[in-house]
Amino acid sequence: MTVAKARTRTKKRSKQFLADSQGRRAWVVLPIEEYDDLVEAAEQREDIRRLEEGKQLKGEDVPWGKVKAKLRAEGKLS
Repeated sequence: MTVAKARTRTKKRSKQFLADSQGRRAWVVLPIEEYDDLVEAAEQREDIRRLEEGKQLKGEDVPWGKVKAKLRAEGKLS
């Protein structure tokens, strides 16, 4: 699910809140499916942020075969 769809879906449902001892809204109660969609959307935003951050880096292009060999040597890829 995209970030936009998660936001739209969240806006359509009525929100339930739990209050703290002063009566202020402190927690939200939502269906697990909606929670999962929001987590997925947040992860997608983080992926996009990291991709954009990576585009800003200047450096030498490294062939995939070389990267793969290094990761295997470090035990990070099987």
